[in-house]
Amino acid sequence: MASRTILFTGFPGFIGARLIPLLLDQDRDATVVALVEPRMVDKARAAAAELGRGERLLIQPGDITDPRLGLDEATYRRLASETVAVHHLAAIYDLAVPLGLAEQVNVEGTQNVIDFCRAAPRLERHNYVSTAYVAGLRHGRVKEADLAAGQSFKNHYESTKFAAEVLVRASMDEIPTTIYRPGIVVGDSRTGDTQKFDGPYFLLRSIAAAARMGGLIVQPGKMGAPLNVVPVDFIIDAIVTGAGDPSFAGETLHLVDPDPISSAELFALLSREYAGKAPSLRFPWPVVDQALRLKPVRTLFGGTPRESLLYLQHEVRYDTSRATELLGRHGVRCPPVASYVTPMVSFFREHEDDPAFAPAH
Repeated sequence: MASRTILFTGFPGFIGARLIPLLLDQDRDATVVALVEPRMVDKARAAAAELGRGERLLIQPGDITDPRLGLDEATYRRLASETVAVHHLAAIYDLAVPLGLAEQVNVEGTQNVIDFCRAAPRLERHNYVSTAYVAGLRHGRVKEADLAAGQSFKNHYESTKFAAEVLVRASMDEIPTTIYRPGIVVGDSRTGDTQKFDGPYFLLRSIAAAARMGGLIVQPGKMGAPLNVVPVDFIIDAIVTGAGDPSFAGETLHLVDPDPISSAELFALLSREYAGKAPSLRFPWPVVDQALRLKPVRTLFGGTPRESLLYLQHEVRYDTSRATELLGRHGVRCPPVASYVTPMVSFFREHEDDPAFAPAH
């Protein structure tokens, strides 16, 4: 029988390292070929060795920004002939990424993966990981079927992921595809395990900084907007479930909390769990926004970049009707934040001074 290959981009990232073993368990005849940029090959091979899947997980040096994925023609054609599924996770996730780099990786890279899908005659599914934030600066309720609504964006990450999803949507008539739109991914809901402390972990850093100085815990702005954090195990369960069910083809799914709490509520939960008390003071957002230009103020807020804090103030809700219905058939549901705050904070407390978990700037 011809080889069954799953082409995977985004390894050894936090989601990829957890997702690949489950994909191999799901399809026991398949081999995962992880396309890894050359500078990450050694790290990827070490991560693959830790997973212990032997020859069922192969590291292939490559480059999604190259039209032939950085492969020689013979390798490209062989891989295309064997591939039955593609999982495209690779992207630049930095909120401060320059436009040129974001376009090269997020947009051109996605187009090159789509072209590979077209060249794969046995392809059963393209599993594309987008983001809920393709909605940009839209307000109110955003449906899973929505995409282009004339919206503007907070940063180049959002705008290029939007442009990439436009390309994926345009290919769905000829390529069986599922689009997954995660919210802000945090650690495992059971263990708290995560790869780095960015996103909502900046809130924990600001709480920890205040607790160390014995000062007041300051809330940055009203923070009345819903904050859509989701644990990594839910994201992985959702993708594995979608990949194994043919009825998910053609769907776009918001992988977010269907009943999100506000940023202020999350901040209070984290503060009580870490410091044993609620925030004591709230600074108006315009004041915080201006003050963050000063390094001492950024230190006060745990090194929080302005780009992250914007998400605490943005009033938008992501409808989860299709995700709730389809995933619910398999018993997959997003747990409420309150149920995993304790492991989230415990893991942070254990590793908060470890430079390996520091976010890249």
